[in-house]
Amino acid sequence: MNNRILEYRRDFPLLSGADIAYLDNAATTQKPVSVLDAVRHYYEAENANPLRGVYELSEKATAAYENARAAVKNFIGAKSSDEIIFTSNASASINLAAYSYGLNFLKEGDEIVVSVMEHHSNFLPWKMVAEKTGAKLVKLCPGEDGYITPAQLDKVLTDKTKLVAVTQVSNVLGQVNDIKALAKRAHEVGAVILCDGAQSVPHMKVNVSDLDVDFLAFSGHKMLSPMGIGVLYGKRSCLKKMPPFFYGGEMIEIVHWDSVRYADIPHKFEAGTVNAGGAVGLNAAIEYIGKVGFDLIEEQERLLTDLAMDGLGAIEHVHIVGSPKKEDHKGIVTFTIDDVHPHDVAGILSSDGVCVRAGHHCAQPLMDYLGVRSTTRASFAFYNTPEEVERFLDSVSSVRKRMGY
Repeated sequence: MNNRILEYRRDFPLLSGADIAYLDNAATTQKPVSVLDAVRHYYEAENANPLRGVYELSEKATAAYENARAAVKNFIGAKSSDEIIFTSNASASINLAAYSYGLNFLKEGDEIVVSVMEHHSNFLPWKMVAEKTGAKLVKLCPGEDGYITPAQLDKVLTDKTKLVAVTQVSNVLGQVNDIKALAKRAHEVGAVILCDGAQSVPHMKVNVSDLDVDFLAFSGHKMLSPMGIGVLYGKRSCLKKMPPFFYGGEMIEIVHWDSVRYADIPHKFEAGTVNAGGAVGLNAAIEYIGKVGFDLIEEQERLLTDLAMDGLGAIEHVHIVGSPKKEDHKGIVTFTIDDVHPHDVAGILSSDGVCVRAGHHCAQPLMDYLGVRSTTRASFAFYNTPEEVERFLDSVSSVRKRMGY
């Protein structure tokens, strides 16, 4: 066991305070002390309404909020802090893009290409846009290897394609799609591309300038920060022409009864009192991830994933969903057990102190495509240990016997 991992693990109060193996990190991650302390410090020492006051405390709150925006900009390689919009989560980010860009720049006859492996959050908003504008929703399926490839995209791209929505890492299969190549093909036909980065940004280096995506959405709570803070990255060229989505305080320059002039980006998309405490927590999470480093994060999560794949593959009546190759699973292993409903699997594992997710994982179109109704998912973070994976495997191996088979 890597000693550095053990040291970092001590930074997470819940992991040391409960006798559990927490393997539901694709749903949300645990929070280190430094993040909790940063949020506490903000509310104890800097709390005021950002952007609104000229007194010192409000100026401190504004600085803390805007410093977080700059940290996100650097973390994902954006060209400007103005391209970083704070939202409540990845779902809100994608909805912002759908309502502000989709409803205003897509029209009847246009085509919206959405991959079949999307989380509902990157499917339902575009289905709504198609229904309201008359645009056509086009299904993008993976190839035989389970990946969304440029070759697969070429099968559905036309001169009518105006937007492509695709995840970088599937929250069910754990496979990593080549977003840079997909963005290149989308742009060649004049389409914009929105990437769901909820399962990639916390686990691998993501650089939006290198990927050349037009939009990227992700949540803070999946990367060690508090719930309630999310990010929409958008290219300046897109954001500048998009109208506001929410209306209210702080997203305006001037308001009169007969005329309104809205604020410039990013603030025209951040109406009302902002989640400054969440932004501060996200900033602290970015600092913590930087301290750990993606090299160690990916090394540890690769180790855990390989152990889980090998172990599950050796258990009779267990079937891994997706690719049989270990390297095709980015910290996510989804499986079924013959004759046992996934909710029963998760319940039995819970009785052994193992926390996993069961159900359709907000990806029912993918479940339909795969021919399964629901599955059980284990998902890993760098702070998990091989011992926790062994605990998980021991519990899985006992499931059918405990169900009476």
